[in-house]
Amino acid sequence: MLSLCTFPSLSNSSLPLRPRAGFSSRRCSVRCPAAADGDSFTAKSGYLFELSATEADSLSDYSVSKIAAIYNRKPLVVARRLVQTGIAFGKWFALRYVDTLMDRADDMFQVRASELRKILVELGPAYIKIAQAISSRADLIPPSYLDELSLLQDRISPFSTEVAFNMIEQELGSSLVELFSEISPEPVAAASLGQVYQARLRKTGQVVAVKVQRPGVQAAISLDILILRFMAGLIKRAGKFNTDLQGVVDEWASSLFREMDYNNEARNGIKFRQLYGSIPDVVIPVMYKDYTTRKVLVMEWVEGKKLSEVKDLYLIEVGVYCSFNQLLECGFYHADPHPGNLLRTYDGKLAYLDFGMTGEFSQELRDGFIQACLHLVNRDFDALSKDFVTLGLLPPTADKEAVTKALTGVFQNAVAQGVRNISFGDLLGNLGTTMYKFKFRIPSYFSLVIRSLAVLEGIAIGFNPEYKVLGSTYPWIARKVLTDSSPQLKASLETLLYKDGVFRIDRLESLLSESLRAKTEKALVKQQPEGTDSRTAMKEILSFTLTEKGEYVREIIVQEFAKGLDALGLATLETAAARVPFSEFLFSPLMTEEDMNNLRTFQRLLLLLSGTRRTEDDKGIIQVSQYQNQTLNMENLSLVPTQLESVQEILPLLSIIFELPPESQQRLLQLPANTVRQLISRAAARTIRRIFL
Repeated sequence: MLSLCTFPSLSNSSLPLRPRAGFSSRRCSVRCPAAADGDSFTAKSGYLFELSATEADSLSDYSVSKIAAIYNRKPLVVARRLVQTGIAFGKWFALRYVDTLMDRADDMFQVRASELRKILVELGPAYIKIAQAISSRADLIPPSYLDELSLLQDRISPFSTEVAFNMIEQELGSSLVELFSEISPEPVAAASLGQVYQARLRKTGQVVAVKVQRPGVQAAISLDILILRFMAGLIKRAGKFNTDLQGVVDEWASSLFREMDYNNEARNGIKFRQLYGSIPDVVIPVMYKDYTTRKVLVMEWVEGKKLSEVKDLYLIEVGVYCSFNQLLECGFYHADPHPGNLLRTYDGKLAYLDFGMTGEFSQELRDGFIQACLHLVNRDFDALSKDFVTLGLLPPTADKEAVTKALTGVFQNAVAQGVRNISFGDLLGNLGTTMYKFKFRIPSYFSLVIRSLAVLEGIAIGFNPEYKVLGSTYPWIARKVLTDSSPQLKASLETLLYKDGVFRIDRLESLLSESLRAKTEKALVKQQPEGTDSRTAMKEILSFTLTEKGEYVREIIVQEFAKGLDALGLATLETAAARVPFSEFLFSPLMTEEDMNNLRTFQRLLLLLSGTRRTEDDKGIIQVSQYQNQTLNMENLSLVPTQLESVQEILPLLSIIFELPPESQQRLLQLPANTVRQLISRAAARTIRRIFL
């Protein structure tokens, strides 16, 4: 369903309906744009509507065997469609070839783009849907083609209003007079699968959108899918692809068939509203199930402009956050978020429309996706190759070493610029050659999930070429990894933070820093602060780690803090012992390399928790304080605490404690006791080890 900002108010443009004789004739006399402009799809492919009622009913759900059974009895229809499709595309490619030979390709670019759009419209919904899938990628599609393909989102010729009104009455079992007090005399928008009228419910007075399905659309799409599926099989065999291309077509087709069932769309819309309707500045229209059938859908009317037409980076961020929740929190996602389905309402909110195509993302795959993002950002390409197995992109028998080497070559330069500069589109493009070389499989879910992320980046870079959707999504991924109770993600966090038993605090700093960017408040998105003062940084870190969800990170910090205090005690003893004459003959060294590392970590923890000396460059890479790589000698080991800011600067930060919620204050009061227990346990273990070993 598409809502156009140029549509006048309902009272000025609608057709008032009154229960009186002659209503039908009056309704049928309304001028329909289809009659004047011509419905190209119906004109070119109308023969597909000649299916019997029984055949049409059998196509209510996607079934390859049922589709094949119908069209096996209609070889001439199949042959005609093949010829029609072949001639349409063959002629276009031939003209492009001639343009190249005559050295006029650039001059004819705009003309050929327009011709391609007209071909897609004439060939019908299946091809329009494929084109819509790529129409938001301003970084991949030439501008002329992008402009033309964008017209496929809301400027498709409508079919007859008389047919539409008859279908509404037939499907809902009542006359328009009984259903609506007003209805627009012409469709306000036409899409590939149906068209929309604005109306007012007679019972409640609510302004609604009435979507009516295009006649014969299932028959047309069924045949095209059968042909595309056959071609996918040929391409797989010819190219020796490891991917089940027919399975990819089946997944897309199943989703498309579900989209053609408006009852299913209403259920999806209700579920989507329940899951994500409470997100600030997100609008999901109300569905009216009592007025909905397989071919007619009535929902709340939403006014606004397409998100791609307004430069509102805040709403892009809202969309990124909503997408994160869809894909990585709940697993129920909008699988067709093309620009026509994302509106900026007149009060500055993001409205989602058209819930016919949705997807489910299992918990295992969600965790695998998060792990892949973590490993990519941290350049752990060996683990990334294993993630690809979890995600179903690689078979378990794949040569992991060779894949790791290839992924390093593909991603090394991309991630070297920092997470905030990683282009989602570039990653996919760079990965393409490697996927082909190693016979990557493309799971059926993959294309829908990737598209749901790529569309937002495509819209954003239309007015901000530097925008990176992964850079905006990663803060939420970082926060989820730090707070999620999933055993798989906890294991991933531990693996990320520890290598050969050594704690990598730089990674914890990076995750905490990124997680603190996970905000959707307008003021913070529209005007990001240049820097974060110590007090604000400390408050954010404490507020985050002292929540119930921050328990696992809190345990890690307490454990490493205890190790640091233990090392500090040893350093103090060793420094004191060094002042005793002939100490080198009387005392053996107390500090080990592990203790030195623990002391360095302790120093970094103090700096981190105090909110001081934590800065980031424009690439989103942590710039650690001057002490990170400093070689600690015996004179300064015991002076670590004094390397912090002066007491006068630190004491005011302690007032933050009283600003925390009571629950967080309680957890904070428990930390000293937990730290002491860890410290005693560690000291006892070391004493026993040194005595008996």
